[in-house]
Amino acid sequence: MPNSPLSASAYEVLGVEASASEAELKKAFRRALRETHPDTGGDPERFTAVQDAWDRVGTPEKRRGYDAGSRSRTSSPRTAGSSFSSRAAAPSRENSRPRAKAHGHPGGWRRERYLDGMREWVGRGASLDDPYDPTLVRTAPRELRRTLADALAEEATARTVSALGIGFTVWHDVSTGPPERKIDHVVLGPTGLFAMLSEDFGGPVKIRRGELIGPHVQPEKPMHELASRAKMLSRQLGVAFTCFVIVVPDDALDQPHASLGSVRGAPALVVRQSVLAHLLRTGPESAQSRSIGGNELFDVRTRLGNGIRFVE
Repeated sequence: MPNSPLSASAYEVLGVEASASEAELKKAFRRALRETHPDTGGDPERFTAVQDAWDRVGTPEKRRGYDAGSRSRTSSPRTAGSSFSSRAAAPSRENSRPRAKAHGHPGGWRRERYLDGMREWVGRGASLDDPYDPTLVRTAPRELRRTLADALAEEATARTVSALGIGFTVWHDVSTGPPERKIDHVVLGPTGLFAMLSEDFGGPVKIRRGELIGPHVQPEKPMHELASRAKMLSRQLGVAFTCFVIVVPDDALDQPHASLGSVRGAPALVVRQSVLAHLLRTGPESAQSRSIGGNELFDVRTRLGNGIRFVE
């Protein structure tokens, strides 16, 4: 996940300090290639990461651009840096079709936490001209980088959902108690009512016994957490969720989507960001009979609109 705030820096991938000389950098690159090459028993994913890292800092020009946190003209578009400052996009002139009706601020709570944390980390009174500068972000504590990564993930999901059209309504940053126990997105449409978390764990995830696992998966049981939060909202508003979804970056999952079992009879899924729109438009196969339409859709939308509260 080269464009995630949680991604290791090019220097960390190659195993050198950022101050390494050109000769040291080349030596580290060759060593890393030998150690990770699949033909000699290395890890293919690490081998690719080494090549990507070299593509970012392998020449003096690329390295200067990378160190400055800017996009070098000779950098690969797939790996070049960004300022991490993008927000949920407004409709463009090229795509003026009606959007889904949205409420709340996707990623807003995590953005505020990130900015507060960055100010605390840099130091009160110190200048913080660009808190999203990639050079600064790469040096921040992992907890802060994870907060920013999750904000970006929530904003990416918001862009996907907004393009589904006027048949859908979405509520972002929905409160179910303490802010850290929020539901990132509640999505209502003809295919059902979805409770969703958008996550970037900073690496691949696997599935074991109906849960996501991985070196940095937090909370430890994300689907259990989502189900618990959704259960609280269901009781408060008198609604039943059709599906529970955890959205992850495309390269975090080795298949488009996967089942995590069921929650009170409703399917629980983990999906890649790129297939989320298809899931929401068609609904999960196992939940076809629980689709919502007609007066029920209107009733559920009214209950949600009157009862949902947002995190502060």
